[in-house]
Amino acid sequence: MESYISELNHEQQQAVMHTEGPLLIVAGAGTGKTKTLTRRIYHLIRSGIAPENILAITFTNKAAAEMRERVQHLMHGHSEYKNEMPFMSTFHALGAFLLRNHADRMGLKKHFVIADSTDQKGLIKDAMHALDINPKQWEPKRIRSIISKNKGDLVTPSDYQKTIASALAEITHAVWVRYEELLAENSAIDFDDLLCKTHDLLNGHPDILNLYQNKWKYIHIDEYQDTNTAQYRIAKLLAAGHKNICVVGDGDQNIYSWRGADMRNMLNFEKDYPGARAIVLERNYRSTQNILTAADEVIKKNSNRIPKKLHTENEAGHAIKIYHAFSERDEATFIAEQCGRSIALGADPREIAVLFRTNFQSRAIEEALLHSGIQYQVLGVKFFDRKEIKDVLSYIRAALNPESLGDIARIINTPKRGIGKATLAKIFAGQAESLTPKVREKYTAFTATLALIKKTAETETASNTVRITLEKSGLIDELIPQNEEDAERIANMKELVSYATRYDHMAPVEGIAKLMEDAALMGEQDSLENKKDLPAVRLMTIHASKGLEFDHVFITGLEQGLFPSQRDDEKKEDTEEERRLMYVALTRARKNLYLSHARTRRVYGDQELRTPSEFLMDIPPHIAEHIADPWTGEQGGEGDGEKIIYLDF
Repeated sequence: MESYISELNHEQQQAVMHTEGPLLIVAGAGTGKTKTLTRRIYHLIRSGIAPENILAITFTNKAAAEMRERVQHLMHGHSEYKNEMPFMSTFHALGAFLLRNHADRMGLKKHFVIADSTDQKGLIKDAMHALDINPKQWEPKRIRSIISKNKGDLVTPSDYQKTIASALAEITHAVWVRYEELLAENSAIDFDDLLCKTHDLLNGHPDILNLYQNKWKYIHIDEYQDTNTAQYRIAKLLAAGHKNICVVGDGDQNIYSWRGADMRNMLNFEKDYPGARAIVLERNYRSTQNILTAADEVIKKNSNRIPKKLHTENEAGHAIKIYHAFSERDEATFIAEQCGRSIALGADPREIAVLFRTNFQSRAIEEALLHSGIQYQVLGVKFFDRKEIKDVLSYIRAALNPESLGDIARIINTPKRGIGKATLAKIFAGQAESLTPKVREKYTAFTATLALIKKTAETETASNTVRITLEKSGLIDELIPQNEEDAERIANMKELVSYATRYDHMAPVEGIAKLMEDAALMGEQDSLENKKDLPAVRLMTIHASKGLEFDHVFITGLEQGLFPSQRDDEKKEDTEEERRLMYVALTRARKNLYLSHARTRRVYGDQELRTPSEFLMDIPPHIAEHIADPWTGEQGGEGDGEKIIYLDF
């Protein structure tokens, strides 16, 4: 047996050597998914399949590059292949390739423009302006999100029109139609068109479909659980000719349903392809057995899944440490102390990750790490660098200092008030009296808002000043909580109110001034910490951590309503996705795992009692070590089987 096969475990070998017919590889976290997939591609080539007859598709450019690099490494030294390589790319890159080759069949120019997210936002706003639709009343981001989701589901504007049941849907349809016209006028297609137009190309032109069915006789789809309707149907069309399709994925890591990812595509694979073989990879090469046991106990409560149980030949490892914090500040201090201790014992800071369900949680953790002198990097934007936080602070600065022209320029049209650059120039030139009555009225309302904020700062606490700023500026009102991105921004702004409470003991003005000073200093310190060549602890959301792994992982904010998050209209699918998210978080850890929650947490400035997450109750007592709470002295010993009961009144 060749070494590239013999070094695999039994299940991996079976997956590599099953070359004919449909194959489902259920690959649990850390089970060598990419290694198995690339060895399978190489095995096909060694078996006599021409590289040009092999297609491999994944979701990110990074994953596609890694796949390509690994196959190239395996093929190194085989001069008979010369420069031949399988077609390995993302779904969107595949779409761009097909559409450029057959642009005329889709009524496109060969060198069509692909509109990026900035272009799309601009075109949506242009469409709304042309239709005289108020962007303050109808949020452009929300409309763009609805259009994108429907395109991913292969819904056309005419299809969508038949389902209109609300004013938002009616507005969206009108904007969508005009948006498509603007794309055509610019010889452009958007990111979603790369998928839906590719589907239309293959589905509507049998000769082209036949060409690529015969070209790509062996098809591989990575992260199959994350495919949306368009991606699923593209794969099914291409595989229909020879049915040599191999899909790889893990339904337990499906955490992107809000983007259109449909786990049913994976669950129904054996129905779509009768006679398909299913191979489950369960041997984990990443984590200790204790970590895998915890992950299994959490995920097995989901019913909508393909059963599997991860195991490893690694050692049992350290007990999972559970910290019952008094508050979010206590939780953050604990994390900083543990990070410092691990680093002092020789841990690479880059091998430490702090994970959270929602972005606003990073604020307290960033502060604790800064206070401890621990270098850190936030995957995403740091708290005081986030646009919405900068906007709030600019309102307060402009209110306290009317000569702060930079702050006024930033917020005078945030949210939109119809005050353009020409109007702003007149205002800065002291010519406000020359404005038209309508514009002057808007400017007067703006200055009245600043006056109210100033009065509040001069008479009330820092947290009330921030709260009034949010309420009277319109910054929260312009956001739509149902939109995940907007909900994150609202949570961040409310976290700023909670942060401001620490200055409430100070006199009016003095407290808010100190808050502004500290925020500026923290932002400056953040920028100093952001040197990429410095070893640093990683902070990120759990969604952002997917595909990554670390020696030491902290999962924070394990409280009901925070993680798992809960909504009033919650469905079973939402509950199961929260469990999958916890499973993903747990399986990022290789050696040490810390779970923490707060008994109390400040929410919008108010101290709230919190209930521990149900996920904590899933951790078997014999693998858990409860760390003493310095406020109460409560502690559960490792393996003692004790349970802590919380009573909420």
